[in-house]
Amino acid sequence: MRSKKKKVMAVVTIIGIGQIGSALAFVAAENGNEVRLVGTPVDKEVVDACLKDGKHPKMDIPYPSGTRYFYCEDWPSAVQGADFVIGAISSFGVEWFLEEILMKLDPAMPVLSAAKGLADLGAGKLVSFPDYWIRQLRKKGIRRNIYALGGPGTADGIMHHDHTQVVICGKDTALLKMMQKALQTSWFHISLTKDARGLETAVAIKNAYALGVSMALGYAIKRDGTNESAHYNSQAAVFTQAVKEMTRVLELQNAQWDSTLIGIGDLYVTATGARTRKLGMLLGEGKTCEEAQQLLGGLTLESLVVIRRLSDSIQYRARKGEVNLADFPLLRFVISVLDSGRMEELPWDLFTFENL
Repeated sequence: MRSKKKKVMAVVTIIGIGQIGSALAFVAAENGNEVRLVGTPVDKEVVDACLKDGKHPKMDIPYPSGTRYFYCEDWPSAVQGADFVIGAISSFGVEWFLEEILMKLDPAMPVLSAAKGLADLGAGKLVSFPDYWIRQLRKKGIRRNIYALGGPGTADGIMHHDHTQVVICGKDTALLKMMQKALQTSWFHISLTKDARGLETAVAIKNAYALGVSMALGYAIKRDGTNESAHYNSQAAVFTQAVKEMTRVLELQNAQWDSTLIGIGDLYVTATGARTRKLGMLLGEGKTCEEAQQLLGGLTLESLVVIRRLSDSIQYRARKGEVNLADFPLLRFVISVLDSGRMEELPWDLFTFENL
């Protein structure tokens, strides 16, 4: 008796074969979707390796069976017949994705962004990458909606089926539900929201503040010659201050409360287990930014871009009288360390308050 061929739920094309793109390939394959992975211009050797043995050279497990691989120049073939495209690029590939993909892609093709970061429009205005892309496309007479995925989760955890809670945001409810159906699994849980500005801001700025939490831990361990377990109190204190400042930023962005909570969860996972933690620990130990980047060769350090843009925005708004810089002591401290290259004791007294 001939076995029935398993029906493909959807065709999902993922552009970007780094950590998050790879993780989402595992998610998409779980439901029987056809998964197509497309490299960026810097991924030729990665695609070579995937075509050879179905495995990313920096990953310890192979991609799901049936995953197809494409070089960046072959992306038109990879999106042919797709139900939607996922842009899993880093903040350093934002302009490439705009110019080489979005400008040429059929406007009717749904796009889901997994990029984390904020674009600086000047005058203190920060917008999500999807918002930035939409604005730039409109200047060329191209109108499309771009959806976004964000939330607390490391790529390694996702690939190993650790229960993960994320959110997809955008305008069209039917498209949100289509993407949710295609990607949601028994371990990858997806909420939906139309609060794109709040969600995208929350999952971007968490990188800036996770850097501060990790710097405090690295500094304490180096200073005392102890291990992490001796410094849970100080980590919690800096985490609390980070939440305060994140909440203030999100209030400026008119974020909904659910988006703020997702941002706090993302702050937790980033400060305890993501690549930003490695950078922060090295800075806390006294390494300069350049030294830390050399030691972390190969890792995309988007937190450095986010914190600069966030700091510039807050300083501009402070000059306009819209915010008080005194409300952002942790942000100002992290920027001072990056600028001076000298790690010092945190300004603990500035983290206290009197609510009498």
